[in-house]
Order: sequence, then structure tokens, then C-alpha cells
Amino acid sequence: MTGDAVALVAGLADLAVSGLSSALSGVSGLLRRADLGDLLTEGQEETKARGRLVLDRYTAAPPAHMEVLARTVAARGQTESSGG
Repeated sequence: MTGDAVALVAGLADLAVSGLSSALSGVSGLLRRADLGDLLTEGQEETKARGRLVLDRYTAAPPAHMEVLARTVAARGQTESSGG
């Protein structure tokens, strides 16, 4: 049991180190780009857009329950009156 926990922690640490070294080599490649300013501006705008989407997803109020029921009843009434 303890050996499994140690192996898990060691694996996670190795994964973190591997990811960090990959990220650092990616950053060094980015720093050599001539269009770094444009790339950063584009990344900032994309991040803002993603943030707006997340905020919209979690802050948008769901439609009122009674409103949904009223629309459903009205739609059924139209279907029945048109011979459906």
C-alpha cells in the first residue's frame, strides 16, 4: 500500500518535471520569434474571449420555469388548433 503511494507520487513528480521541461523549451522557442508582441496580443484577446464564454455559461440566468410552461402550452394549443 505504501509502495503504491510512493510510486504514484514519484510518477506525478516525473510527469510534472517532464511537463515543465517541455514548457520551458516551448517558451524559449517563443522568445526567439520576431512577432512575439503580436502573438502575445492575440493570446490575450483569445484568453479574454474564452473568459467571456465561461462567464456567460455560468452567469446566464436560466429561463423562468413558468415562462417555459406557458410557451409549451401555447405551442400545444397552436398545434391542436391547426389540426395536428
